[in-house]
Amino acid sequence: MARKRYKAEEIVAKLRQVDVLSSQGMPMADAIRQIGVSEVTYYRWRQEYGGLKSNQVKRLKELETENARLRKAVSDLTLDKLILQEAARGNY
Repeated sequence: MARKRYKAEEIVAKLRQVDVLSSQGMPMADAIRQIGVSEVTYYRWRQEYGGLKSNQVKRLKELETENARLRKAVSDLTLDKLILQEAARGNY
């Protein structure tokens, strides 16, 4: 069976849907099955996205992307610096 990748906004909507269903008296396991994901997936999503709104999730993803870009830039610059230090010592 093919796996579907959900966008962050869809995940937040599904978490809210489970909250609504469980507040209406439906057992948690049945509410999770109702949205079409496993319990493990639900609890992983709740740990990562629980309590966030859609706009906050979008901002979180933007910050994670920016952080990854900056980490790559720092690692590239550090490598360049080490190469130049080695060349300056004359040990090449």
